[in-house]
Amino acid sequence: MEQRCVVAIDGPSGSGKSTVSRRLAVALDAAYLDTGAMYRALTWAVLRDGVDLSDPEAVTKVAVEAELTLTPDPREPHIAVDGRWVDEPIRSPEVTGAVSAVASVPTVRRLLVAQQREIIAGADRIVVEGRDIGTVVAPEAELKVFLTADQEERARRRSAETATDHVTTAADLARRDELDSTRAADPLQQAEDAVELDTTGMTIDEVVSTLQELALSRASGTGQ
Repeated sequence: MEQRCVVAIDGPSGSGKSTVSRRLAVALDAAYLDTGAMYRALTWAVLRDGVDLSDPEAVTKVAVEAELTLTPDPREPHIAVDGRWVDEPIRSPEVTGAVSAVASVPTVRRLLVAQQREIIAGADRIVVEGRDIGTVVAPEAELKVFLTADQEERARRRSAETATDHVTTAADLARRDELDSTRAADPLQQAEDAVELDTTGMTIDEVVSTLQELALSRASGTGQ
């Protein structure tokens, strides 16, 4: 693929976004951006500084002052906060439990969306995953995809990934879905022109192959 191509992949937790997005970026020889990791990194910084999650001004101050560094290689994506690599700590239960609160602060979202758009603008080809990519961050993306799966499948995948209890994981996913879908700032929703793909029962290879074909057709101008 030689043409510029932005692939926006949205969807709820456990739908397979991260694994599929990374694999798709490799297949397309494209850069990769996990916007969720950026919100998690800021959440880690907020918790590090002992900031009250219910104080949007204090949370925003951390977001303004924190320096995020990302590597866009889908084979080895990394993220750092103020020079410290935080790939592992941002996946902790503490961060997972607090990230929706941080991500719901409008000023935080505006700040990170601006950074995300800069990263996208600097790449010829990039796969971007999150919850508001097709609707807010990159509405002009050549391909917009909304990945989903039934709740049971999503909980099974996430509990296997994180080695957590299935029931607890299912409850946490339901909580995240509610918070992400009902927040006032950039809620999780499907773009009108996005391709919806239900990954329930599909293998990762099948999902990646389907999206690769779509991306190539869109980039060549033959897709609808």
